[in-house]
Amino acid sequence: MMTAKNIRELLRNRYITGAIAAAGLLLVLISSMIPDKRKYEDISADSGISAVSGNYRKDTEHQLEEFLSSIDGAGKVRVYLKTSGSERKVYVSEGRSSESEDRKEVEEKYVMVSEGGSRKALLGSVEEPEITGAVVVCTGGDSPVVQERIYRSLGALLSLSSGSIYVTKMG
Repeated sequence: MMTAKNIRELLRNRYITGAIAAAGLLLVLISSMIPDKRKYEDISADSGISAVSGNYRKDTEHQLEEFLSSIDGAGKVRVYLKTSGSERKVYVSEGRSSESEDRKEVEEKYVMVSEGGSRKALLGSVEEPEITGAVVVCTGGDSPVVQERIYRSLGALLSLSSGSIYVTKMG
């Protein structure tokens, strides 16, 4: 077992001390190369803007299933939504414009914030993908009355035309 006296004797040796110092520096360099997880996260969590999950379509389908199943006669409901595009992040920007006789100049810059020693653009909002169609399968889907109620509900909720909605009986 090494005692404090033995350790002091080892540290007096310049080669060992140099090796320990070099190992320490190497560890510091390696740790600075490992990416910080938080560095790549949106600042939205800190600014109170809730981030949209990657499961936007699935979450919306689930909510619609719960809602549509409460329609009289619908019974058990399954919903599939078609979306176009993906979520779009909108960053806060500020700008100025100037006009002269011959031209108009517009300058726009993103609002930057500092976080943990790095600067990044401030996230203003996240726009969900557009819902372009819906298929509803339900146990009462063979009833024209139930179909009409579902068509009207989805049209009102999602601003879809009846041509973008299909309702059928669950088999």
